[in-house]
Amino acid sequence: MSHILLRHREIPDIADLKVYRKNGGLEAFKNAVTSMTPTQVIDVVKNSGLRGRGGAGFPTGMKWSFIDNKNWPHYVVADADESEPGTFKDREIMEGNPFQFLEGLAIASYAVGANVAYVYLRGEFWQLGALLDEKIAELEKDGFLGDKLFGGEYSLRIYTHLGAGAYICGEETALLESLEGKRGQPRVRPPFPPSVGLFGKPTIINNVETFTNVPMILANGADWYKSMGTADSAGVKIFSLSGRVRKPGNYELPFGTTFRELIYTHGGGVQDSRAVKAIMPAGASSSLIIVDDDKVLDTPMDYATVRTLKSELGSASVIIIDDSVSMDWLVNKTVHFFRHESCGKCTPCREGTYWMSNIIERIHHGQGTTGDVDLLLNVAKQIQGKCLCALGEFSTMAVVSGIERFPQDFQNAVSPSPLPPVYVKEREMGKA
Repeated sequence: MSHILLRHREIPDIADLKVYRKNGGLEAFKNAVTSMTPTQVIDVVKNSGLRGRGGAGFPTGMKWSFIDNKNWPHYVVADADESEPGTFKDREIMEGNPFQFLEGLAIASYAVGANVAYVYLRGEFWQLGALLDEKIAELEKDGFLGDKLFGGEYSLRIYTHLGAGAYICGEETALLESLEGKRGQPRVRPPFPPSVGLFGKPTIINNVETFTNVPMILANGADWYKSMGTADSAGVKIFSLSGRVRKPGNYELPFGTTFRELIYTHGGGVQDSRAVKAIMPAGASSSLIIVDDDKVLDTPMDYATVRTLKSELGSASVIIIDDSVSMDWLVNKTVHFFRHESCGKCTPCREGTYWMSNIIERIHHGQGTTGDVDLLLNVAKQIQGKCLCALGEFSTMAVVSGIERFPQDFQNAVSPSPLPPVYVKEREMGKA
């Protein structure tokens, strides 16, 4: 199957504007502005079944249709704050196929009546920001951005903005706060960004991968896109595969591809030929899937089916854990991350991640008790459903699923007898 998003793997130099245009690039945007109404563009995207690729999986066309047309101006923001542990797809798109991403952003801007769009990048992507600035300047020079495009009345400018490396700014309202020059902390919702967003005006926010699908959908039609994937999850997805696999990397595959195919056909199998113990399908923020039979590995990867395994596909940052890994080690790592990244605005997340971190630290280092395991689970469940944004909720996913689905690992961690020094060292390395 030919790539739709990672086209640079098949078309050399597609990051060059001349090459991109030679391969049909920017025709979809030009056709949209000159031959389609904004409503028609939204309808095509809505009918394609495209869902947001940032994690939530919300229908893209529906989100665009929520824009408040009684309040102007409108804005569109690309969320390029790729900070989820295990996710690295957006970076490859922006490096290898930047014009397709920018064209999708431009089409979205036209569809919702925005004359200004922003690309919000994580602070560590400063080189990418410079690259995108160059590509934006090329589009302006060739008349694809600027005033009165294609001889009509529509005008569009695109700007890049660097954050400061905060995971929380992947949350859309924290991103908006940061873009406005404020501390990156989530807003109370409602109102939602399509009504009150950037600078208090209606704003559409989508992930980089989401925008990159749009030019191909407009060029080939909604039915073409729906012919791939599943009824629940149309089209293709970039699966960022990492963990204990031989060939980690980005794999663009249709929704409905099984975990087994991803791991063994594309990922080359598990290191040292060990068994798969668990899967984190959405990076550090996902519940652990216990791999206790072949049916799990043969599960199709789409939004609805992964939920049957009591987890979420999210951004499809698939982390593979083999049977050499003790789950208290993994939980310790994930909780430490979320404690560090909590913005501190709401008490359940600020205090909850602090206490989870303290408890799992002593469990992992062989100083905990059975009561500590129960306490850790209790603290995690007390956090759930009480936070201002999803970060607090995410911090509990590995904790709750790890304790409930891998109880033996935690029982071993709180052995009443002193642990041999070698075992302690192995546990610190995640090998016991």
